[in-house]
Amino acid sequence: MKPRPHDEDDAKPRGRSGAAFLLAQVGAHAASKFAERVAELKLLPAHAGIFRILSGKPGMSQQELATALGTLPSRLVALIDELESRELLERRPHASDRRSHALHLTDAGRTTVQAVGRIAREHQQALLAGLSQEEQLQLASLLRRIADQQGLIPKVHPGYASAGKLEGNSKP
Repeated sequence: MKPRPHDEDDAKPRGRSGAAFLLAQVGAHAASKFAERVAELKLLPAHAGIFRILSGKPGMSQQELATALGTLPSRLVALIDELESRELLERRPHASDRRSHALHLTDAGRTTVQAVGRIAREHQQALLAGLSQEEQLQLASLLRRIADQQGLIPKVHPGYASAGKLEGNSKP
């Protein structure tokens, strides 16, 4: 059964779906589809977030990474251990803190970052295929304004900060 298109009355107060509901509906759908796509690499969406941060700032400590993601360092341990066991990242002695380890992507990790980037681009294209390029830019601008007003960490999924969300996504 093909889903019924949302009609223009949906935006009206007496309609079935308001903007907040549609954001949640599309967001949940987008997150689910992205999880399916990165599962092809035997990754979780949480891994993609770690890769995104570490590719831009190699050598971060686990504490710094947790701060960048808005989560507790203890929540990252299993994810980092998994990526390290797969030789996608490695812990090295931290240059300025002997008690910490610096996190670095391996060559295989950098290759995986490129694959995740390709998947993310394909995901975005598929998700936004019903919009023109101009509409896509406008939508991104409006959503960025909402995210800023709500105090969301730029480029970080809010699931990192929510108790249980990260653990709840631990199975692809």
